[in-house]
Amino acid sequence: MTRLLLFSFLILQLTGCASWLDSDYRDPEVHLVKVEAVNVRLLEQEFLLHIRVDNPNDGRLFIRYLAYSVRLNDLLLAEGEESLWRSVGGHARRTFKIPVRTNLWQQLKPLAKMLRNTDQPLRYRLDGELNSGLIFARDLHLSRSGEIIPGDLLPE
Repeated sequence: MTRLLLFSFLILQLTGCASWLDSDYRDPEVHLVKVEAVNVRLLEQEFLLHIRVDNPNDGRLFIRYLAYSVRLNDLLLAEGEESLWRSVGGHARRTFKIPVRTNLWQQLKPLAKMLRNTDQPLRYRLDGELNSGLIFARDLHLSRSGEIIPGDLLPE
């Protein structure tokens, strides 16, 4: 019984786990920084999502899993799940590259219509769930949105 109590106490002293019991804990901020086209073919497109995680806490943040969906003007571009098992230091930020494969063949016509007017901003939306923690899990539901101008993406 004493060993079990001692083991439990040691587990709680881990910096990643001890932060969950701290009342000053703040949720990390997650941002979609960039979408990089890797290989674009007719029936399959490969992208890298650059996702930045800002940790406002003193302790290290352990990230286990990310489920996501990316929409452009309500058009689903990509969705998936990624097992990360990475960490972000206290009061630090880190950018992760998430590989995405999709088939936009069905959405080609509406996508071309959206990209035709290069001066009109497009709304994007990143929805997802971030699972963090080393032993005790904590889920963060996220929803981020913004605007991009298609003309800014085209090379001159």
